Amino acid sequence: MQEYGITNQNLFTLSRQTVEKRIRKFYHETKDGTATIELLIALQVRAELCESEFKSVLRGLANYIFLKTRSTAAMRRYYIYFIDYFGKNEWQLLTAKLFPAQTYVAEESEELVSQRTNEPLMGFGES
Repeated sequence: MQEYGITNQNLFTLSRQTVEKRIRKFYHETKDGTATIELLIALQVRAELCESEFKSVLRGLANYIFLKTRSTAAMRRYYIYFIDYFGKNEWQLLTAKLFPAQTYVAEESEELVSQRTNEPLMGFGES
């Protein structure tokens, strides 16, 4: 994590306010969404290991990166770790944004299934 300007020791020892401030500053200076997402995942590890106060840290920044910036491979790789950061509707939007082909296929298959269930069965009782 040294290349991000925040050391591993800083991530796991500084107070929540200080870490949030440094990560926000890092993102606003670099606009590096991938590195910021990785830093947020490290904070999730910290929350699981020691302090619950780090649960869903920087939710607003994560939402901005995932929903308002261009999709990246890192977003698709790590998005599942941020399920608690989004509401149901936001999660659906995010999934559609990150995986548009899968969303299109799912919508088309649902439409085909609904068309097939509404069609009368041919050959049964018809003359």
